[in-house]
Amino acid sequence: ISVQRRLVSGRTVPTLLKEAEGAALLVVGSRGRGGFAGLLLGSVSQRIIERATCPVAIVPSPEVVAEERISR
Repeated sequence: ISVQRRLVSGRTVPTLLKEAEGAALLVVGSRGRGGFAGLLLGSVSQRIIERATCPVAIVPSPEVVAEERISR
Protein backbone atom coordinates (compact mmCIF):
# COMPACT_ATOMS: atom_id res chain seq x y z
CA ILE A 1 0.00 0.00 0.00
CA SER A 2 1.33 3.39 -0.96
CA VAL A 3 0.28 6.17 1.40
CA GLN A 4 0.71 9.83 0.59
CA ARG A 5 0.45 12.57 3.18
CA ARG A 6 0.23 16.12 1.90
CA LEU A 7 -0.22 19.51 3.49
CA VAL A 8 -2.27 21.81 1.28
CA SER A 9 -4.35 24.89 1.90
CA GLY A 10 -7.76 25.84 0.59
CA ARG A 11 -11.43 25.33 1.29
CA THR A 12 -11.76 21.99 3.01
CA VAL A 13 -14.22 20.01 0.88
CA PRO A 14 -13.12 21.16 -2.59
CA THR A 15 -9.45 20.77 -1.66
CA LEU A 16 -9.88 17.25 -0.28
CA LEU A 17 -11.90 16.20 -3.32
CA LYS A 18 -9.32 17.59 -5.73
CA GLU A 19 -6.44 15.93 -3.89
CA ALA A 20 -8.32 12.60 -3.90
CA GLU A 21 -8.75 12.52 -7.69
CA GLY A 22 -7.33 9.23 -8.89
CA ALA A 23 -6.89 7.91 -5.34
CA ALA A 24 -7.83 4.37 -4.37
CA LEU A 25 -9.10 5.57 -0.99
CA LEU A 26 -9.60 8.88 0.84
CA VAL A 27 -9.27 8.70 4.63
CA VAL A 28 -10.65 11.58 6.70
CA GLY A 29 -11.32 12.06 10.39
CA SER A 30 -14.60 12.99 12.00
CA ARG A 31 -15.30 14.61 15.32
CA GLY A 32 -19.02 13.86 14.93
CA ARG A 33 -20.05 17.33 15.98
CA GLY A 34 -22.62 18.08 13.31
CA GLY A 35 -24.92 19.86 15.73
CA PHE A 36 -26.77 16.87 17.12
CA ALA A 37 -25.39 14.58 19.80
CA GLY A 38 -24.92 11.05 18.58
CA LEU A 39 -24.29 11.89 14.93
CA LEU A 40 -21.15 10.16 13.73
CA LEU A 41 -20.49 12.37 10.73
CA GLY A 42 -19.69 16.05 10.74
CA SER A 43 -20.70 18.32 7.87
CA VAL A 44 -17.36 18.01 6.05
CA SER A 45 -17.37 14.20 6.22
CA GLN A 46 -20.95 14.10 4.97
CA ARG A 47 -20.16 16.32 1.97
CA ILE A 48 -17.04 14.32 1.17
CA ILE A 49 -18.86 10.97 1.02
CA GLU A 50 -21.59 12.51 -1.14
CA ARG A 51 -19.14 13.87 -3.73
CA ALA A 52 -15.97 11.79 -3.71
CA THR A 53 -15.07 9.81 -6.82
CA CYS A 54 -13.21 7.18 -4.78
CA PRO A 55 -14.09 5.15 -1.68
CA VAL A 56 -13.97 7.12 1.57
CA ALA A 57 -13.06 5.89 5.05
CA ILE A 58 -14.29 8.05 7.93
CA VAL A 59 -12.22 7.55 11.09
CA PRO A 60 -13.95 8.80 14.25
CA SER A 61 -11.98 10.68 16.87
CA PRO A 62 -11.09 8.83 20.07
CA GLU A 63 -13.59 11.03 21.93
CA VAL A 64 -16.45 9.93 19.70
CA VAL A 65 -15.50 6.28 20.12
CA ALA A 66 -15.38 6.70 23.91
CA GLU A 67 -18.78 8.45 23.96
CA GLU A 68 -20.31 5.64 21.89
CA ARG A 69 -18.99 3.03 24.33
CA ILE A 70 -20.39 4.93 27.31
CA SER A 71 -23.83 5.40 25.75
CA ARG A 72 -24.29 1.68 25.04
